Amino acid sequence: MSEIQVHTTGLASQYITQVTGDLERNVKEQERINGEIEVLQEQLGALQHDHSVLMSIQEALGGASPAGEADTPAAPTVPRQATAEPQQSKPKKAAATSAKATASKKSASKAASAKASSAKAPKTDSKPTLVNLIRGHLEQQSEPRSASEISASLAQAYPDRGVKTTVVRTTLEGLVAKSQAQRTKQGSSVFYIATGVTEPAAVEPQQEAVAG
Repeated sequence: MSEIQVHTTGLASQYITQVTGDLERNVKEQERINGEIEVLQEQLGALQHDHSVLMSIQEALGGASPAGEADTPAAPTVPRQATAEPQQSKPKKAAATSAKATASKKSASKAASAKASSAKAPKTDSKPTLVNLIRGHLEQQSEPRSASEISASLAQAYPDRGVKTTVVRTTLEGLVAKSQAQRTKQGSSVFYIATGVTEPAAVEPQQEAVAG
């Protein structure tokens, strides 16, 4: 009976260990997915902003054609009077043509001014993405930094962005996958550094060896 109890206790401890590990992996996976969702939402907001700007430009450019078409129904009235008074029809045609050309020029100038103003708007309202902020922060560092340190620095520099450590960690892993950053591990802690920053440190020992 004692051997059976010992065997049962060993199985229970194995199951507890396995379940604990599964729970930890589940929590980490949830944090990773939540981080990706926030990054995608930020990208979606930027795309929606660009979409509204492009729609305003399209409406401004399309405003020239209705103005030109608005004058076209007046053209059939000229042939009706041409049969009775052919000499007076020519001045009316010339007036209608000049009016149409003037309206087209006005609408074209309005469209150009609207396009110029809308083109300037994204430059003033656009904000750097979180990916660019993290990449620029890494490039300014001479030593590896953890995700919590990077998020704390960005949160202090950009308090209105609401930077979260989970989002920063997910973004850093994306930069590592693109070879734009390197990941180092010291004990149980993970640190990140820009790819270009670590290259000189690896070359200097070789140069010293050659010189020696």
